[in-house]
Amino acid sequence: MSARRADSLGGRAAVVGIGATAFSKDSGRSELALAAEAVRAALADAGLTPADVDGMVTFTMDTSSEITVAQATGIGELSFFSRVHYGGGAACATVQQAALAVASGLAEVVVCYRAFNERSGRRFGAGVQRREPSAEGVALGWALPFGLLTPASWVAMAARRYLHAYGLEPEVFGHVAVTARRHAATNPAAHFHGRPITLADHAASRWIAEPLRLLDCCQETDGGQALVVTSVERARTLRHPPAVIAAAAQGAGRAQEQMTSFYRDDLTGLPEMGLVARQLWRTSGLGPGDIDVGVVYDHFTPFVLTQLEEFGFCPPGEGAAFVASGALPLNTHGGQLGEAYLHGMNGVAEAVRQLRGTAVNQVAGARHALVTAGTGVPTSGLILRADG
Repeated sequence: MSARRADSLGGRAAVVGIGATAFSKDSGRSELALAAEAVRAALADAGLTPADVDGMVTFTMDTSSEITVAQATGIGELSFFSRVHYGGGAACATVQQAALAVASGLAEVVVCYRAFNERSGRRFGAGVQRREPSAEGVALGWALPFGLLTPASWVAMAARRYLHAYGLEPEVFGHVAVTARRHAATNPAAHFHGRPITLADHAASRWIAEPLRLLDCCQETDGGQALVVTSVERARTLRHPPAVIAAAAQGAGRAQEQMTSFYRDDLTGLPEMGLVARQLWRTSGLGPGDIDVGVVYDHFTPFVLTQLEEFGFCPPGEGAAFVASGALPLNTHGGQLGEAYLHGMNGVAEAVRQLRGTAVNQVAGARHALVTAGTGVPTSGLILRADG
């Protein structure tokens, strides 16, 4: 794909199955068992069997390899298998790679999955404790010695600059947290089911890395999520109305680092997400006014605001007011702040439910859903649309 012109992938593949484990703080099972359960559930949801699958995509960070998950679920021969780097930035890109495989004829049915014990096992929020030598890791050497050891501390740098540039206070981030928890409160699958919060609750929560408070940070979750992708033609013969992949994109910006892109001329935006936005709008032929529901990656609240600004839903610095207005139904499952932290894969599933008309917080008549992946890293995004 060129970042300068529309691609030909849009409309050629669809998400036809979604499946997940329970989301918990201590699964008591291996990450392989979680992956296998999610994959089986997604195939059952699609009305397909393991024998139908010939492709698999996951994250480089996943501990369960494609062939191991295939063996555990009864999947036979694979003609396509792939992994995407950069943590949560890979979420939508797994679907993009599956769609590319389907559209090119490399595979007919591709499963995307992510599974981890992120709360009871490796906790990403604990930050860097040890790291194998790598070229990528060199960039962290400019931040770690000065106390920037955790994802929250890395994001706090950009968040502080954002507040300064637009004359805002940390309380503005609370609109994102309150919105997410309001939706989680009515979602039985969410960890924070039945537990909404107020702006006052947000403002009273303890500091994690100023200007980020506890309620600005996503939770930690054990669980798995899987998605099934096939051609639009085959999708129309299956159990549910297809969620057509209208556009899919990846983006890495200039002076890009993994979470520590502090040497750019401007820290108030997310250039990599701006690149994704331009590609999605160009390929889909849509714009902000056409989107019925937004599933925006919310590992930290400030980057939700900057994503909305990069996509053109509002001018720079006005993301909080936009969220507060309710103009765009946002993270209707509760997001990673409220439902579960599954590196964004549960967000893709929510977009599919919205287009099927089966979401717990259903947006009436939803036909176009925007999904974004992890921010602060090279990232990705999707526009899904209802068929027809």
